Amino acid sequence: MIRQHTIDTIYHVGAVHCYSGELGGELVLFDTGPPTRKARECLRREVNLARLKHVVVTHCHIDHCGLISWLTQETGATLYLPYRDILKFVRHEERLAKMGEQLLKVGFDHKFLEDFRREMDEGEVFPRLPERFQTVESGLPGHLGLEIIACPGHSQSDLVLAGPDWAVTGDVLLRGIFQVPLLDIDLETGRRFNNYRAYCTTLGKLAALRGRQVLPGHRGSITSIDESILFYVGKLLDRAAQLKRFAKLDDVAHIVDQLFGAGQSEPFFYYLKASEIIFMRDFLSDPDQLRTALEQIGLFEPVAAKFLQTACTRASAIMSA
Repeated sequence: MIRQHTIDTIYHVGAVHCYSGELGGELVLFDTGPPTRKARECLRREVNLARLKHVVVTHCHIDHCGLISWLTQETGATLYLPYRDILKFVRHEERLAKMGEQLLKVGFDHKFLEDFRREMDEGEVFPRLPERFQTVESGLPGHLGLEIIACPGHSQSDLVLAGPDWAVTGDVLLRGIFQVPLLDIDLETGRRFNNYRAYCTTLGKLAALRGRQVLPGHRGSITSIDESILFYVGKLLDRAAQLKRFAKLDDVAHIVDQLFGAGQSEPFFYYLKASEIIFMRDFLSDPDQLRTALEQIGLFEPVAAKFLQTACTRASAIMSA
């Protein structure tokens, strides 16, 4: 039996869910919550930390893994992190430098990069790497009986951890939230990670979870995977349609100002919106990838009219990032 632990956060998505359960005779915790007193109190109250053997992280965003260092100090549990998140930790300077190059290409200035780097270095968005950990993909013991499903899109490291009739999905499946696909660097190639291509592949993996109980990272339960996918795709098409009027404008920073107002003070807000715009541009330059993915899982027809209306103008081919 998998148990849900709900912890309040200050983030716009609200409370975060962690999960624990006995697998292979050992106590496993999925995600940790944010680095707050409330989160520590919740885990102390609801999880038998003395028996905790494994801490498995779906992706390394602060609201899902903020207590990884604390748990490795408080317990004898083994920590498992996604491979691509470990790369981000180990090659942090290289990653930020290459992300800076990408942001300069799309219109941001050096002052913005300094502010953005400072925010990324303060540990408020991504936590510090603990001294001891293993990789989820290669280190997770087989006797736990977990299926590891890579579902990149929101981030390049997103994992789903699935049991026989349930799946802990982190931020991959959320009710009523369109998850911004974050601009990032593929450190294995040195190039920008293509969230759009990864997202299209992930749709097929999400459809394969039909019939399992979805245990999401935020908000209420997911009763229908198909409804969730159609919600996400509908939002994608709506937002891509809004961008078509900027087809001839290469300056993403200026587009963010036009859409959301100039003078926003938080670098991470600009980063989020720039990430979304670049994702939509990738879609508009090659909409057939999404159409094929939806056809393969039987979900193109419900969005066909909106899809064709949004994707028909190939002037968006100009909009490659």
